[in-house]
Amino acid sequence: MKMIIMTDMEGVAGIVNHDHWVVPGGTYYEDGKKLLTLETNAAIEGFAAGGATEFLVVDGHGYGGINHLLLDPRAQYMRGPYHGNYFSMLDSSFDAIAWIGQHAKAGTPFAQMAHTGWFNVIDYRINDVSVGEFGQLAMCGATLGIRSIFGAGDEAFAAEASALVGGIETVSVKRGLMPGNGDEFNTEGYKERNNGAIHVHPVIARDRIRAGAERAARRFLEDPEQFAMLRVEPPYRREIRFRSDGMKAAYTLRDEHPASLIKLLGGKSMGLDS
Repeated sequence: MKMIIMTDMEGVAGIVNHDHWVVPGGTYYEDGKKLLTLETNAAIEGFAAGGATEFLVVDGHGYGGINHLLLDPRAQYMRGPYHGNYFSMLDSSFDAIAWIGQHAKAGTPFAQMAHTGWFNVIDYRINDVSVGEFGQLAMCGATLGIRSIFGAGDEAFAAEASALVGGIETVSVKRGLMPGNGDEFNTEGYKERNNGAIHVHPVIARDRIRAGAERAARRFLEDPEQFAMLRVEPPYRREIRFRSDGMKAAYTLRDEHPASLIKLLGGKSMGLDS
């Protein structure tokens, strides 16, 4: 069983806010990388106990989030630059995808540090389905027959993943505190409003992740169809709504690709609709 594990920082237990924990130069950035790496190791332990045999860990945090010197030696580690994009590493040799440290999509109530790509995005849609970073990769995987089986992050992300992929195993390690979607804020205001959360202790989070990952792997090997395969058909259409950043007014970008979702998401949208 060959797995690809996508990692991010904002959904990790103990990552308290954006500027101090997930950005180079932040007071606790190196601590944040350690927390993410330990959660990733816990997942690998669980997946291996459940029967998985190969692991590619993708460092998906923009600034870098994995301390690869602390990473479980059973895993291979991937960090850019890439020949394409974060979706280009997918191929049909992978059996399953998992997420560690994942945050909810932009505009999600009660989600800590919710965003899609960056805090300037209001909504991101593929074929009229609103998705975040999780949904984009899950959809790309599905076009290649790869099932999404596990995700760990905040409570709002867990709900988002479960709603999009039936049967996925999820683990919640913290709960955001801010109601509403925040659409009325500009980019900087939106980034600051969602920092609050109630966290479980990182040790407890890792225990839950280890157990959930083992369940997911065992379930997959028993019957992969316990995890729903997302259905997304060509042509692939993308619409991204952006909020004001204080210098540029809100705007919308649209584009499409007739045959490849991976190629669509790897390119920059060229359409403009103010």
